[in-house]
Amino acid sequence: MALLTSCFADGLAVGTDLVTAAETAVRQAVSGLTGPPHLVCFFICGDDPDDVSRAGLRAMSMVPGASVVGCSATGVIGDGRGVEVTPSVSAWAATLEGARVTTFALDTLRADDRFVVVGLPERHPDDHAAILFADPYSFPTDGFVERSEEVLGNLPLIGGLANALQGRGAVRLFADGKIYTEGAVGVLLGGSVNVRTVVSQGCRPIGPTMAVTDVEENLLLELAGQPALARLEEIVSALDEDDRDLVASGLQIGVAMDEYADRHERGDFLIRGVLGIDPEREAVAIGDVVEIGRTVRFQVRDAATADEDLYELLDAHREEFGSADGALLFSCNGRGSAMFGSADHDAVAVHDTLGPIGVAGFFAAGEVGPVGGHNHVHGFTASVLVFSSRPATDPLYDH
Repeated sequence: MALLTSCFADGLAVGTDLVTAAETAVRQAVSGLTGPPHLVCFFICGDDPDDVSRAGLRAMSMVPGASVVGCSATGVIGDGRGVEVTPSVSAWAATLEGARVTTFALDTLRADDRFVVVGLPERHPDDHAAILFADPYSFPTDGFVERSEEVLGNLPLIGGLANALQGRGAVRLFADGKIYTEGAVGVLLGGSVNVRTVVSQGCRPIGPTMAVTDVEENLLLELAGQPALARLEEIVSALDEDDRDLVASGLQIGVAMDEYADRHERGDFLIRGVLGIDPEREAVAIGDVVEIGRTVRFQVRDAATADEDLYELLDAHREEFGSADGALLFSCNGRGSAMFGSADHDAVAVHDTLGPIGVAGFFAAGEVGPVGGHNHVHGFTASVLVFSSRPATDPLYDH
């Protein structure tokens, strides 16, 4: 059911008739508002991309006066729960009096030996955040997000990589009445709107912090003056059996966000995956390129750590900034039932900490959100855009 008498509300419908599901989800969301919707977001999981397209067109047609964006996904979030790999539609609607809501669609053009992203709207000094849904098969999301400061300044980007049950070629993006089969769509939020971000990477450090003392592209050759592989083996040998199992199932590494901090603990790192080892060079391959002198620390991730991290960050947000009125939630498709045993975990966490607010989103193939003042693409992360009816302040990266 949609939330009643609110500026933010959500809806969810499950069923193989996606057009009917879209009608139900959007109607639930819009009926929960006290005023007309200014922004509507919707997310569709379906077996047939043509059915997904029809459902998206129907969803957009139901709110002709609003700015509307959406995408396909392998699972959706709404009504306080998640639905994975099942035909379903979730919707989220917001009444944003005094806000400036600008939808956009991005495409890439080849210029010499590089790609140029086109379609970004004009920035304004009072812009607060941008929401981004991208096709991971056709849009250079990593490069665009990592270099977003060049064109967007310190504007927070938050969202996720869309997907489809059929994978490549089946992704559908929606913006203001149009269907896109590649690129990215999104919304620029400015004016009298108060939004803040919460990005939970859900990892726990193991071993000591170490300086990178030799590196070649994404290969860590030396850590603290010793071969990187030897350092890793030393750390793993000191772990208990449970943590060794976590290392075996998916080791991570954290790159410190503040090199000058006295200590680097959980939450102080940008998390990247460990991709493999090179025994001949005693090197460790990671999913990023770091410079000599950067501080790193190996990490593990499990359900208990991810649960604690998300709740702590949401609690801290509430304590620092007060009540929330609505939120968009983008959770990795490796979370949900695969990590927690329930698809509902992240949606329940938001409701538990921020209250019975309008929350919707989708399970993403990669999550976009700011960490340490810079936008990044993440994995196994929950990225949350929190809306408050309190007066807007200067744009801030909260986490």
